[in-house]
Amino acid sequence: MMKFCNFELQLVVLTFWFCNRLKTEYIIFYQQLMKTALFIDRDGTLIVEPPVTYQVDTLDQMTFLPGVLRNLYFIRKNCSFELVMVTNQDGLGTDVYPQKNFDTVQGKMLEILKGEEIQFDQIFIDKSFPEDNLPTRKPGTAMLTSYMDGSYDMTHSYVIGDRLTDVMLAKNLGCKALLITSSVETAEKELKEAGLADSCAKVVTSWNQIAEFLFAGERVATVQRTTKETDIFVQLNLDGTGKCDISSGLGFFDHMLEQIGKHSGCDLTIHVKGDLNVDEHHTIEDTAIALGEALLSALGNKRGIERYGYCLPMDDCLCSVALDFGGRPWLVWEADFQREYVGDMPTEMFLHFFKSLSDSAKMNLNIKAEGTNEHHKIEGIFKALARSIKMAVKRDIYKYELPSTKGTL
Repeated sequence: MMKFCNFELQLVVLTFWFCNRLKTEYIIFYQQLMKTALFIDRDGTLIVEPPVTYQVDTLDQMTFLPGVLRNLYFIRKNCSFELVMVTNQDGLGTDVYPQKNFDTVQGKMLEILKGEEIQFDQIFIDKSFPEDNLPTRKPGTAMLTSYMDGSYDMTHSYVIGDRLTDVMLAKNLGCKALLITSSVETAEKELKEAGLADSCAKVVTSWNQIAEFLFAGERVATVQRTTKETDIFVQLNLDGTGKCDISSGLGFFDHMLEQIGKHSGCDLTIHVKGDLNVDEHHTIEDTAIALGEALLSALGNKRGIERYGYCLPMDDCLCSVALDFGGRPWLVWEADFQREYVGDMPTEMFLHFFKSLSDSAKMNLNIKAEGTNEHHKIEGIFKALARSIKMAVKRDIYKYELPSTKGTL
């Protein structure tokens, strides 16, 4: 067995570290050289697809989806993706779909796009029928082999389309899909049933969401906070649809946390295992800390956000929650409760929850509530918080600036 003196051992360790660092730098450099692409469907994605024939045969049938021109121009100018059109046109060139009809519509569409400074780098059209089962037809990749030779970074490329076959194409290419639909809930259910959920980066309802995702990225955070008193998992998506999965061990607290997700439009998962055999204090406080950390993390650089949010009435109560994601914690609390408990949650912990939340999220909170019903009062506060969050986290990529005269938040 070889023996090393301290100097030799240090030299070996240093050499090993240097080689690993060099390898990492090379991988990063190589990934930066690799190209990325957006594989974009045509009918139903760029232009509206007729519901009966599924063919755009004439110019009066050609209508762009809302926001296509504005957002595709933005993507072209501000992102590095190559634009690749990939479309199935059933029976193109046959009596059921004359080439001339297609060429008229396609030519006009490309002319309009060019007038908006949008040009596709490549256009791939499969003319077969579904029953032909040709490998060139989506979700087949035979037309796209040049993108699978290692010169493209497929992990950062996307297929954009309106059908499950577009998601299947993404899976076959080794990238992810952006699925555009009128119903997120229905689309997510279909993706799950088809086993394609992992191949879809995001289900969207507009080109505004597509451009925001591609330019500014998702605002998702996961926090795992474990102490001797609590074990807390929080996952937050600021750009979700209000889906919640809450379990804290305290029924009323769960009900309040669900208000945050539902009324802010954020997807929120909170799973808590706390020492409730002692009391509720640690469970409520640590949940607030973890949720605040998730908010701070998901906000990222805060560019383009509104930053501020406001208030809400509820039945006999008027509750206002003004907030500022300005990077400094502060809480003003003007809410009194006459009962010791609401449900299984001690009212003395309401103040403590919001103080901990404000501290960990580094935000100003100004909370006021008046009314006679204690349940309505605290529920109104949580709902007002949710609506304030929804207002404050709204992001505008067309005004992608930091909302501060200081230049930092």
